[in-house]
Amino acid sequence: MTVSIQYVHMQTSDAMSNYVNEKLQNLHKKYEWIINAEVHFEVEHKAKQKGKICKIELSAPGPRIFASSNEDNYEEAVKRTIKDLEIQLKKRKQVFKTY
Repeated sequence: MTVSIQYVHMQTSDAMSNYVNEKLQNLHKKYEWIINAEVHFEVEHKAKQKGKICKIELSAPGPRIFASSNEDNYEEAVKRTIKDLEIQLKKRKQVFKTY
């Protein structure tokens, strides 16, 4: 699985990139049919409370799977986004047929 990470309107972070790669690799171990992951980190400057946005789009057989979250910090945003993706992946796996 290839992972591409983009930081929009913010500094790049090696620690954050490693954290996301680790979480996505764990997801890939469960669902080895994931082909590609595109991750976007954004900061919303005018937000009154949260403002740390994580968007992840997965390429897999069938339509692409997308989830995003807006939290107080990026680690929590990544956790919530991956949790949403995992729910979608479980549903997708139930649709697959074995021949």
